[in-house]
Amino acid sequence: MRKILSSMFAVAIVASATVWATEPNLEGVKCVVAPKAASADKSAEYKEGHVYFCCGGCASKFAANTEEFAPKANHQLVSTKQYEQKACPFSGQPVTADKSVKVANVEVGFCCGGCLKKASSEEGDKQIAMLFGDKTFVKGFQVKKEKPAVQ
Repeated sequence: MRKILSSMFAVAIVASATVWATEPNLEGVKCVVAPKAASADKSAEYKEGHVYFCCGGCASKFAANTEEFAPKANHQLVSTKQYEQKACPFSGQPVTADKSVKVANVEVGFCCGGCLKKASSEEGDKQIAMLFGDKTFVKGFQVKKEKPAVQ
């Protein structure tokens, strides 16, 4: 009986740790529709991840017009670490270490000074639209690859 209880306790610990580990860190993350804090219980599947909203109304607005909100949704996929940068979002070329700019708490790298200058020419929502629009997002970002488990 003691072994059964110990086993059940161990399974419960692992299950709760798994749920805890998969909860997104939304500290500083904004809703993709309204400039309010995003909530983990208000989300929608998007691309190969989830986007988060402040309320159900914003989730409905997003579902009705995903294209309009795509740049902010793409940015949120990166800021929540579901996606990662793979290349320069303008050229698709490898990123140079000293060519980057912070865009709403996301560090974005570029292949050259020209691309960095182009990205730095805009601010706020215009910069997010430029760097995280669907065309540049496909060139520069990918689903974050899981690290293999250490055995």
